[in-house]
Amino acid sequence: MAHGYLLHEFLSPLSNHRTDEYGGNLENRMRFPIDVFEAVKAAVSADLPVWVRISATDWVPGGWDIEGTLALSKALKKRGCAAIHITSGGVSVNQEIKLSQGFQVPFAERVKAEIGLPTIAVGLIVEPKHAEDILQKGQADAIALARGILYDPRWPWHAAAKLGAQVNAPVQYLRCQPRDLKSLFKES
Repeated sequence: MAHGYLLHEFLSPLSNHRTDEYGGNLENRMRFPIDVFEAVKAAVSADLPVWVRISATDWVPGGWDIEGTLALSKALKKRGCAAIHITSGGVSVNQEIKLSQGFQVPFAERVKAEIGLPTIAVGLIVEPKHAEDILQKGQADAIALARGILYDPRWPWHAAAKLGAQVNAPVQYLRCQPRDLKSLFKES
């Protein structure tokens, strides 16, 4: 339901120009994404959490916005959605995103506060302290990292080292523990 993919195209009035029951007003534009969520939920084990990724805004006037995201999140919660992963943009080349560290966190925070679903925040969260602060302040329940992990696949280990935490490590990795971080690894 994000980044201009099919379900986001149904949600956004910028891309959904349908005149049937799947277009027009907010309720109609949410219909197909909700139908898909319900079908997925019905197809998996009841104890398997199903969550969605939503673009909170198109960053274009007249496009999908946080109010639509709140309405969709509320509807998904009623249907047993386990969490909402909040991102933004992707449906229009006219998007005007003001990039800054954590620029999408306020959207996750608002969904968490107003809907009560666990949220996953993303968006230029690159420093371990920043990620930890978001969690400690209750702005989100989890942090998703994409480009940072692609660049540094050991980002979680480095974050644990900076924050004074420990990580479970397979026995074959125990020998690579840095000399100055003797308590970083726990054998898993």
